[in-house]
Amino acid sequence: LEKPGGRGIVQRLQQSEEKTEQYKSALSQAQADLERMRLVVSELIEEKVSQVSQKRCRKEKEEEVEEEEEDGYFSTYSHFSIHEEMLKDEVRTESYKLFMENNTDIFKDKVVLDVGCGTGILSMFAAKAGARHVYGVDQSVILYKAMGIIRENGFDNQITLIRGQMEEVHLPVEKVDVIISEWMVSLVCGTYVSDELTSCKHMCWPIEGYFLLFESMLDTVLLARDKWLKDPKNLYPNCCSLNLVAMGDAYEYDSRVKFWENVYGFKMSCMKEEVFREAVVQSVDSYSTISCSDVVKKFDLTTAKPSDLDFESPFSLTVQQDSLCHAMVGYFDVNFNVEGHPVYFGTGPQDTPTHWKQTAFYFHQPFPVRTGDALEGTISCCKNQRDHRSLDVVIRLKQSSFSDDIKPVRIEQKFYLK
Repeated sequence: LEKPGGRGIVQRLQQSEEKTEQYKSALSQAQADLERMRLVVSELIEEKVSQVSQKRCRKEKEEEVEEEEEDGYFSTYSHFSIHEEMLKDEVRTESYKLFMENNTDIFKDKVVLDVGCGTGILSMFAAKAGARHVYGVDQSVILYKAMGIIRENGFDNQITLIRGQMEEVHLPVEKVDVIISEWMVSLVCGTYVSDELTSCKHMCWPIEGYFLLFESMLDTVLLARDKWLKDPKNLYPNCCSLNLVAMGDAYEYDSRVKFWENVYGFKMSCMKEEVFREAVVQSVDSYSTISCSDVVKKFDLTTAKPSDLDFESPFSLTVQQDSLCHAMVGYFDVNFNVEGHPVYFGTGPQDTPTHWKQTAFYFHQPFPVRTGDALEGTISCCKNQRDHRSLDVVIRLKQSSFSDDIKPVRIEQKFYLK
């Protein structure tokens, strides 16, 4: 036996302490390794989650863009100012009001569908004209304001508002007796870049009067007619037409074209090309028109097909004063053609101004005309293949003149409405 305090016991104690320290060091190393592994796994999971999230976000953004391209103007029509402008357009609003007030026999005890009802003004006109029930459909969030308007005016039990696209909604009735719609609306669309994942967003702003068909709801109205209307003859308005007239206005031409030749002392001539490519929405004074007008396309909405909205039509304009011809101007007329009290309104330079204004197609080079000259040709209008909401318009023109000092011109120019 070793005596207490002998060397053997001391050595064993020292060895035990050394092993304990080794175990502690190994345990600390294992804990550190586990922590590093945890961090690595956590980073991998976070990276994977981030990648999935970004992919999902990008997919959602792409889907949002596609949805906005499909119904871009629906979101735009949630803005107060747009509805204020339309309601304050007395030509537009009074025409619908006059038609329904003076033709109550069409609406009395009938079921009415208001396509693109907005604030519900047409729905209330129809209800006041004696409709048994009115269904108003709109995709825009303005519909929630419309619900308050309907309640405020006591039409809760007579008007039902449904939010959704007309192509997708389900009405609580099998068919309706009458369809009303103010479908002659227009927007211009563009893109801006968001700093959120550096994505692009598609937005639309209101530009009224784009040659009747640009960004219009007419396709939707025709679909609603075929799907929901008992008798296609009860779609109102039921007739409309597109018109052309020649314009001579040096001031407008210079302000839109020659402006780019000297911009605060700098030349920006390349910008002029955009004026010639894109149609311009503007108010055209009647004194600027230098020819008679011609109807280039008539639409009977009771029988029209979506394919009819792409067309090529001839035109013939007789010049009524000596001038320079700077552009062609397009505008439209609308008819509620009924046996009782028909109603008509126009949007041309000679008519009372409306929020639709007119559409000017500026020529690259103005040309002189004399009274009696004939400007003949064709105008074609079709949906753009890449963007079905945009239009491609081509004007082909030949001048005939009896004046010796005039060298007749031939013009072919393409325009984009986008």
